[in-house]
Amino acid sequence: MRLTINGQNHNIEAPADMPLLWVLRDLVGLTGTKFGCGAALCGACTVHIDGVATRSCVLPASAVVGKNITTIEAIGGTPLGKKLQDAWVAEDVPQCGYCQSGQIMSAAALLKGTPKPSDSDIDSAMNGNICRCGTYSRIRKAIHRATEA
Repeated sequence: MRLTINGQNHNIEAPADMPLLWVLRDLVGLTGTKFGCGAALCGACTVHIDGVATRSCVLPASAVVGKNITTIEAIGGTPLGKKLQDAWVAEDVPQCGYCQSGQIMSAAALLKGTPKPSDSDIDSAMNGNICRCGTYSRIRKAIHRATEA
């Protein structure tokens, strides 16, 4: 399989049904995307597929051949991603930090389509991104801060 990950082409030798998450982590070495539940319920494995926030733990790698895959490792290289990461730090969002790459990826997809989201927009877009530390109010503040930057 030939996958485009963070703007670079990768020739991957893997079973067609191997989840994208494991291709990213184990074969490509991009470990910022996390395994959480393995059932696309927690959001820790969120990446962008052609700009859309997508859970990678249940997505077969063969389904993304010919598409652009963006991971947390590349999101900070975009102006929007940089604003989000700066806002995350300013609002002291991470506690344990495990879910934060998925949180930022979902927030980036939201802001790409809705540059000035309401609290309701944020809650809807972030629904399903679970933070065991309960930093949801700081996440919302950081998203708002990123829109002001």
